[in-house]
Amino acid sequence: MPIKPAHNPYIAILLRELKRITARPIYLIAALLLPLFAIFFMATIFNTGNMEDLPIGIVDMDNTSTSRSVIRTVTSTPTVTVTQHYANQQEAHHAVQRKEIYAYVVIPDKFEQKVNNNQSTTLDYYYHYALLSVGGEIEGALETVLNTVAASPYAATAMAHAIPTEEITNFVLPTSLQIHGIYNPDLNYAVYLSQPLFFIIFQILVMLVTLYSVGGEVKFGTAEEWLATADGSMTIALAGKLTPYSIIFVLLTIFSNYVFFGLIEIPYSGNFWQINLISILFILATQGFTLIVFMVFPAMSYSISIISMLGSLGATLSGVTFPLGAMYKFFEYASYLLPVHYFTEIVQTVLYNGYSLIFEWKSIAILFVYIMIPLIMIPRFKKSVYSHKYDNLE
Repeated sequence: MPIKPAHNPYIAILLRELKRITARPIYLIAALLLPLFAIFFMATIFNTGNMEDLPIGIVDMDNTSTSRSVIRTVTSTPTVTVTQHYANQQEAHHAVQRKEIYAYVVIPDKFEQKVNNNQSTTLDYYYHYALLSVGGEIEGALETVLNTVAASPYAATAMAHAIPTEEITNFVLPTSLQIHGIYNPDLNYAVYLSQPLFFIIFQILVMLVTLYSVGGEVKFGTAEEWLATADGSMTIALAGKLTPYSIIFVLLTIFSNYVFFGLIEIPYSGNFWQINLISILFILATQGFTLIVFMVFPAMSYSISIISMLGSLGATLSGVTFPLGAMYKFFEYASYLLPVHYFTEIVQTVLYNGYSLIFEWKSIAILFVYIMIPLIMIPRFKKSVYSHKYDNLE
């Protein structure tokens, strides 16, 4: 009589989930294809290193050779490009509001006449600062180029009076600004934005895939069959269900770091495998965080709203795009709830300073806490599953 192989609930759950993945390609698209696209996107978006050719407008009320010279000077800077000319400020202002342009420069009436007569005049510029990065780049570029324009009449007058060039330079530019980026000498956006922004996008996909894979069992009333396959063990049910996604996420994590630090050669001071270990821990902590949210709110409609909101705030609350210390205290404290906050702290310490992970042991410990908390909440979650309270809830 043939001997039947022993039933292994973990393997049974794993095979069940693999069948679900192949039966519903949306899971594979969200878990694999979209992250691959995000890697490609973040690896190429900053291919020039800095923002270039940002569209701006010109309001030329003077229409003279001097005003045209100013426009050529503004156009010469690689950060901006003049794409539109407007008859008045109101039209330019509306264009900024519609995001057709990010800024505009106003050359006032009688500008050439006042310059030639050594009279005081102004060159005004307005820029969209709701977009902090773009606004900061345009402000710096226009400030630099218009300072040069403003100094030109003084330099021309001094040269006409045969004043030595060195004295003119010392008068027009009494101080010389030199910028030396300690960890980013080229001031390249890719160095400090590509890797963290990818993982901020990646964490959203990780949360959504984790939520839909687990939450779908409750929403569509298959949770009891799922648990029965795991011999009633919620721990085995969760482990078997999340294993395929975790393997995909781990492989994508290592691949993404190889692309950023290997192929496009972002400089870093730490150890490559330390960065991978921390990145993998972050992904597992993000899965744990998603489970915590769903175990507290086992309805998909509630959980998806919370996850979407917190995930979309990841770039801000991680401190990547805006310093946490400059935020309102409420938002600064709120950032401590998200795994991405601790991941960013650890990675920046390792990448830029080359420190050992021991210096960030507290943040590492907190990421482990996100993994452990769902294990504590399993009895509560199992009870809610058997109650059928949240089945088919919109």
